[in-house]
Amino acid sequence: MAKDLTANQTRILHRDPARTLPVAIGGDGPYVIDSTGRRYLDASGGAAVSCLGHSDRRVIEAIKTQLDRLPYAHSSFFTTEPAEALADHLISRAPEGLEHVYFISGGSEANETALKLARQYFWEKGETQRRHFIARQQSYHGNTIAALSIGGNPGRRAVYEPILLPASHIEPCFDYHYRREGESMEDYALRAADALEAEILRLGPETVIGFVAETVVGATAGAVTAAPGYFRRIREICDRYGVLLILDEVMSGMGRTGRLFACEDEGVLPDLLTCAKGLGAGYQPIGACLMSREIHDAITGGSGVFHHGFTYIGHATACAGALAVQHVIEEDGLLARCRDAGAALRAALADRLGGNAHVGDIRGRGLFIGVELVQDRATKESFDPALKLHSRIRAAAMAEGLMVYPGGGTVEGTHGDHVLLAPPFIIGSDEIALIAERLGDAIDTSLKAVA
Repeated sequence: MAKDLTANQTRILHRDPARTLPVAIGGDGPYVIDSTGRRYLDASGGAAVSCLGHSDRRVIEAIKTQLDRLPYAHSSFFTTEPAEALADHLISRAPEGLEHVYFISGGSEANETALKLARQYFWEKGETQRRHFIARQQSYHGNTIAALSIGGNPGRRAVYEPILLPASHIEPCFDYHYRREGESMEDYALRAADALEAEILRLGPETVIGFVAETVVGATAGAVTAAPGYFRRIREICDRYGVLLILDEVMSGMGRTGRLFACEDEGVLPDLLTCAKGLGAGYQPIGACLMSREIHDAITGGSGVFHHGFTYIGHATACAGALAVQHVIEEDGLLARCRDAGAALRAALADRLGGNAHVGDIRGRGLFIGVELVQDRATKESFDPALKLHSRIRAAAMAEGLMVYPGGGTVEGTHGDHVLLAPPFIIGSDEIALIAERLGDAIDTSLKAVA
């Protein structure tokens, strides 16, 4: 096969048709290999997906074994052993109160499922007037119409605004940009959370279904963790008005932050929790929506039917692969390793980038790390969006043999550039050093180009 494919040589409508893409043909641990033999260190896990790297034989063999037994059975006729086993595994480790799960094919479907479960829950209870969802600016929850509607990513919404569903968006909990001078972190957390109560009251508490938030904000703002106490106050507000708390852990969950469920570090229990990427580590497409017993029982004890479904829910092979992934994470102690490697990577980034006047913030948790670029550290002023600094960094990193996941519009949807890092949990000290060095070189090259 050719070294790479231009727009005139492919029959695929790629994400960015103007770009020429290398052809990936192999994987070796944290590396992806193209058709020329060049190796790319995957410092972003694709899009925070490949938590075990690209060649774990235990997962691959589990998938092969399931294919030999039964690739697929439609969920309207059968359940399957791997689906039941994966459900038992997740629920036995989930935060107390989450007792049932619904398997789908990815993160967008997981959040779509959560929205429908939340609406049907109130429908079963006779509270049919509840129709509003509240989410946050600078968030992303998927690309289906409903998931995109609750997302607060202006760039992804722009083309589709006329066909999106109504949703409210409050300010994010993003202390680097939104905390006032002299305001303590605790006071900021309460102020940011209280915006939810104000919006509930504006809409009318009896009309609100749920509040949706990423436990740790991913692609839109770059690994933004909430200020301490924020989610506890959010939980109190939701309880006060009978509103469901829906946590999106599609990116941040399944070990990415060093905990199987990112909300464990926040000390809160959601009513619905979604996960995907790290659940199957990219070996098979899969996502999940975990729910409380109350939501499950309202449906099974009410109409008895969840009015929702996709062709590949509970896919036997995908569930077998995901179960193998979760076993590897436990057997190899990768949650602790993720926390340790994350601390080491942040230290390496601080060492390599700390002296760069245009690196404003290095943040995150576990192996979920964001690096934000600014024109001026003191004022936190962003670069001109027309420069597309984040895109330049991505291209420069690829030229260095490094995969990273940059984004623009970090601050409020228009201004700001960041780089998201989410490498496989299996990276060692050599790869950590390479990530810091190559990213530093890519940033230096890109900054010179826009100087």
